[in-house]
Amino acid sequence: MKYQQLENLECGWKWQYLIKKWKEGEHITRHLDSSEAESAVQELLVIEHEPVKVLSWIDENMSLELDNKLKQAIRAKRKRHFNAEQVHTKKKSIDLDYRVWEKLSSRANELGCTLSDAIEYLLSEASRSEKASKTVNNLKQDLTKLLSD
Repeated sequence: MKYQQLENLECGWKWQYLIKKWKEGEHITRHLDSSEAESAVQELLVIEHEPVKVLSWIDENMSLELDNKLKQAIRAKRKRHFNAEQVHTKKKSIDLDYRVWEKLSSRANELGCTLSDAIEYLLSEASRSEKASKTVNNLKQDLTKLLSD
């Protein structure tokens, strides 16, 4: 599925990606001289809200090693952005303890399915088990009443 490319939005994402990498201490420019690199980063900081300038900055200053990583990050971001528009494709997150995730992952591997499918399966099994338990309890109560009469 091909997702629409929105230049202004994606330039903002590119700017955020580069600034994040710079703050993490990565070398985002192709300049070897530290003063040139620093002035390029300062220029990038100034042009946050100017998409055309961000694109030209990338062409002129961005490290060639970051090119592929940036493209991959933007593709992923674009996909998440468009998938988030519909409830059934929007990614959800849950907070699991590591040991719980490990057990769930192991069960999913046994079943040969995804974590989501494993959760769904386990919930349906628990529901089926609960219904069976209620039925057995009702039968016991009915038998007790019949025998006591």
